[in-house]
Amino acid sequence: MTNFWHTLPRPFFALAPMANVTDAAFRRLIAKYGKPDVMWTEFVSCDGLLSAGREKLLVDLWYSEAERPIVAQIFGAVPEHFYQCAQLVASLGFDGIDINMGCPDRAVEKQGAGAALMKNPKLAKEIIAQTKRGADGLPVSIKTRMGYSKNELEAWLPHLLEAEPAAVTLHLRTRKEMSSVPAHWDAAAQAREIIERFGGASAASAGGRTLLIGNGDSATLADAQEKAQRYGVDGVMIGRGVFGSPFLFAGGEQKRPEERLRVMLEHTTLFEKLYGPNRTPDTIKQPWLKNFDVMKKHYQAYVSGWPGAKELRAQLMTAESAAETAAIVARRYPNIAP
Repeated sequence: MTNFWHTLPRPFFALAPMANVTDAAFRRLIAKYGKPDVMWTEFVSCDGLLSAGREKLLVDLWYSEAERPIVAQIFGAVPEHFYQCAQLVASLGFDGIDINMGCPDRAVEKQGAGAALMKNPKLAKEIIAQTKRGADGLPVSIKTRMGYSKNELEAWLPHLLEAEPAAVTLHLRTRKEMSSVPAHWDAAAQAREIIERFGGASAASAGGRTLLIGNGDSATLADAQEKAQRYGVDGVMIGRGVFGSPFLFAGGEQKRPEERLRVMLEHTTLFEKLYGPNRTPDTIKQPWLKNFDVMKKHYQAYVSGWPGAKELRAQLMTAESAAETAAIVARRYPNIAP
């Protein structure tokens, strides 16, 4: 099986996994208007995927062929569950598996998962090993932070490298800092030096060291390119910068309001098609697979930066369907259609 990590350009640019943001609808739009070199799903609970509620969570693992290479991100704290989830992810045809070891959500940490794994490197390595065992040759990567309460890269990163992941994405803040301070990009250079000093741990398949991906405060593709060159990372992951800008990875100039609104309506229509009450019949008996309010996060970003945007945003917060959203936009911009 080909390890896609070895085929990516250097530097490469990745879409960050963001819960209730980078769902299948938004990723399809990004793949159409500005496809990055690699994409992640939202993170999904290993425990949940093995429970009676599995079917509802599988919705978060929908993807289209246009998104490849596509990586499924999973989280949890039970090694055996990672083995079983890795088998599931492989059977679904993903290109890679990523383990979340950086999420600061208290409910996630209470399980011993996410950022809590930085306090338990022995368990973290066992989880990586079991994931690789079940992955059927798929490359396994890690997304984590530079430390829990302080910079702990000198201790934490070597533990991960011993498990030989294909790639490590570093959110360049600590768990304690959340996203309240600027990302410490100087720590990316430190991490690169640790990887080289460690001996260039081999990746999941023969032939390469663990790749380093920097994450934090990259709002544009140009900024990400500059950071990659300055700090020597193999790739840069962009998260919040893509809000309201599915064309970000294509670079270029800021889109005009009419173009942004047209894409916003297309996004809304696709979201309703995938998750709304009139979707293709399935076995999940609920009106919406995802709450329509998810789209309102995106409206805040799409509708910003021009005269009258604030008023239009306020009106869009009342919408409960794609048709209502289109009607609100049409009252001010009658020539716009999705």
